[in-house]
Amino acid sequence: MRPGTPESRSNPFGDDISPAPGRGNPFSSPFNSRPASSFGSSSAVRGLPQRYFHSRRVRKGEVEQPWREKVDPKEKWVTIIPLIGLLLGFGIAGFLVYDGLHSVVHHKYCSVFSDDFSSGLNPAIWTKEVEVGGFGNGEFEETTNTNENVFVQNGKLVIMPTLQDATLIDSNTVINLTADGTCTSDILSNCVSITNKSSNVIVQPVKSGRINSKAGGTIKYGRVQVTAKMPVGDWLWPAIWMLPVNNTYGPWPLSGEIDIAESRGNNHTYAQGGNNIVSSALHWGPNPANDAWWRTNNKRQALHTTYAAGEHVFGLEWSQKYLFTWIDNILDQVLYTNFNEGLWQRGGFPAFDSNGTHLIDVWSQSGDNSAPFDQKFYLILNVAVGGTNGWFQDGKSGKPWVDSSASAKLDFWNARNEWYPTWTSPMEISKVEMWQQCDGNENL
Repeated sequence: MRPGTPESRSNPFGDDISPAPGRGNPFSSPFNSRPASSFGSSSAVRGLPQRYFHSRRVRKGEVEQPWREKVDPKEKWVTIIPLIGLLLGFGIAGFLVYDGLHSVVHHKYCSVFSDDFSSGLNPAIWTKEVEVGGFGNGEFEETTNTNENVFVQNGKLVIMPTLQDATLIDSNTVINLTADGTCTSDILSNCVSITNKSSNVIVQPVKSGRINSKAGGTIKYGRVQVTAKMPVGDWLWPAIWMLPVNNTYGPWPLSGEIDIAESRGNNHTYAQGGNNIVSSALHWGPNPANDAWWRTNNKRQALHTTYAAGEHVFGLEWSQKYLFTWIDNILDQVLYTNFNEGLWQRGGFPAFDSNGTHLIDVWSQSGDNSAPFDQKFYLILNVAVGGTNGWFQDGKSGKPWVDSSASAKLDFWNARNEWYPTWTSPMEISKVEMWQQCDGNENL
């Protein structure tokens, strides 16, 4: 074709899509209006016609799509299998929700008492325990019935540990609680204590308080709520807990123990956790050497604070089928234990103890999986001090005594200039509430 002829001005690409050069594409720049430098130095570029861009639209059917012609039968399972998984997941979740709701018994509860201490310490409910026996834990305190250690102030029940009278420690002496009839125990060793300087044995180096609701507040299945602030002070041992009214199945721990909340007065740096930790536990077993508390024990740490910085609600819910404790909200559980099987089976206890004594399942006679937690229990509020049962582990965070030492109490007393200044805040309780399950099942 010769330049300038109609053929030369037609579409050189042979289609009716790309506009021919010079036909006025409003979005293109005239070929000869561009500077030569924009095309580079290649001689091939100089020989190009007056056209520098070409696009071509792909029409339907022009490109082959062989994957559409034949579908692999296995491909349908890519969709079917996930759908089956989703359906199974929804089915299992639905069953679990149904089973959970079906198994929950919504009990009716009747109030046993509600005490905000606005009228002082009610003797119809509360009893001050007076002992020097250490309560089976080797505790270092003498519990008193005076207003020095347990009293109501500013609408709160206060349990405050104090130092023992130094004259009872510096010379040979005897504390005899049977002489004035104040001892609340019927065991002589819990009522009498001596100081014998020659053998490094002393009376209890501190005094504190312990009260119980045995006279006016007991339950078999029900609820308990205690609004309290934990104490501050090294080697303090605050506790909110329960014991059986009667040792139906035998001595501790055969008849059980319910620890709603236990803590330590040491600060958060203490190796085992101080007043930033609260624990709950059940004690149960054929004898102290086979106490299965470790199977039913848990703890909760305070979030960026301590349980001594302010009040918290420590709660218990207890039924024939389960028992759980909580802090501040019933959903914030600390310990949960169900009674789906008998505790003797759960404990896995040996047939014989270390002395060769045959261990007998005395709980099965009740016919209740919750035994020994199928009897009436009462509430205890106390602040213990020290002890030799391992609650404070030897060698941890400067512990000033050794549990196995005969002079443990004296060693503790001699370190009083270290620990007593840390006793800056007592245990305070502003309200205690107790409810009995009263829908008929509590008498089963």
